[in-house]
Parts: sequence; C-alpha cells; structure tokens
Amino acid sequence: MPKNILFWVLSLLIMLGLAIYQRTTGPTYPKTGSFKIEGQKIKYKLVRSWGENSDAFVKIVVPNANVSGFMKFRRHPSYDDWSSKELIRSKDTLIAVIPQQPPAGKIMYQIFLNDDKGNEYKIPPDEPVIIRFKGSVPDFVLIPHIFFMFFSMVFGIRVFFEALVLKRDVYKLSLWTFVLLFIGGAILGPIVQHYAFGVYWSGWPFGHDLTDNKTLISLIFWLIAIWRLKKNPTDYKWAIIASIVMVAVYLIPHSVLGSEIDYTKIPK
Repeated sequence: MPKNILFWVLSLLIMLGLAIYQRTTGPTYPKTGSFKIEGQKIKYKLVRSWGENSDAFVKIVVPNANVSGFMKFRRHPSYDDWSSKELIRSKDTLIAVIPQQPPAGKIMYQIFLNDDKGNEYKIPPDEPVIIRFKGSVPDFVLIPHIFFMFFSMVFGIRVFFEALVLKRDVYKLSLWTFVLLFIGGAILGPIVQHYAFGVYWSGWPFGHDLTDNKTLISLIFWLIAIWRLKKNPTDYKWAIIASIVMVAVYLIPHSVLGSEIDYTKIPK
C-alpha cells in the first residue's frame, strides 16, 4: 500500500479511536453498574445528560415486587437541602423521575432500593451522580458539526504524518485542517451550544467551558502553523506541534467544565 494511502487510513483509524474515547468518557456519559438482590443480578444505567423537553427518567429492572425505593436529589451546585421522591413501579421496572431543569441546570441524585428483609442498596454505591439538562439540538446542525470536527481531526493527524515523513503537502493539509475545524468548532459549535444551553460561547474570555477552550487553543496553534508554513514551506515544526496539540485536547473528555447554572446565586 502506498504511504500516502496508508497514512490516510491510519489517520482515519486514530480519529475513530478518539471518537469512541470521547463517546465513552466524560461527565455526561451514563454511569453503569450492577449488584445482587437475593442472588438476582440487577443492572443500572444512570443518565447524566438529558436533552428532552421533559423530566428525566432512570429505569431499573427489578423483577422482585417486594423491592421498592426512593431517590434523593438536589440542584447542583446549590445550598438546597436533599429532597426525596418515591420510585414508581411499572411491572418489573422501578422508575426515578428527575425534575426538569432549564438548559445547563444540573441535579445531583442517588437512588436507594429496599427489600422486604430491611436491606438497603445504594445506587451508585459510592457517591451521587450529576445529570445536566440541555435543549434539543436539531440534526441539521448537530450532524454537520460532528462531521467537520472529526474530519478536521483526520486531516490534522494526516498533517503529522505528512510533515514527519512525506514532506510534500503540509501547508495545503494544514489549511484544510484549519478550515474544517473553523467551520465545525467556530461556526457550527456555537450554534450547537446555543441550542443546547442558550449561549453561543462560554469559553474564554466569557467562561471556563473546556470544550470551547479546546477548540480555541487548537485553532490558534493551526493558525500559527499556517502562518509559519506560508513564510517558509519547509518549516514543519509548528505543523507537527499543532497536530499533537489537537490530539491532546481531544484526549480531554468532552463536556468537562461545561456550561452550568450556578444555583448558589439564584434564589430557590
């Protein structure tokens, strides 16, 4: 296989690996686990992100009809006292209903199950989880955003191989990377953010949203790389640095330090 094609394939595979990593990490990925009640395995999946215009629901299949439960919850961050709400049983499923919040509003919650022998089971067993509510993002915005973001990654990784080995089209590939990232992150990204959380940008200098800041940092490094390559087409150093920075920021889980309502500053 020619090196040119091989490097495209490698770039695509690395991007897919990063996409899976982004999909399965971070504070909005559901928390899963299992435990046993009287020898019967009970699995749970606690949602940590909700994009529907409704209350959020957590469903746990518990066939034993003698098991009931309740949920403790409070807004986060807040000075609220813990509230309690009984779980609803529907056939073999116990359902926790988490009160709807405005976009970027968060609820901290934990579920407790009790059997007829007086045993209590805490879900999760260590500490409460946090769910963030968001607005619905239409597919005609979200799908192009995802496409441009991840294909900018393919081109960015391809730049690394080009600058390190082939040393031919580094400037052109860097320019394509910047354009794809700019469309996906600087144009479509704020539109997605506005649909989801009601603001166009919550990174620096207006906030600390790490997703926005990651995009900004990556764009700056690619801009520097393009500028250096324009002046000197054989100055590959900054293109390699920009590619490494791009991969590094994608290794930071999505939605870390994301938009949130600070309930400590809002009356109950």
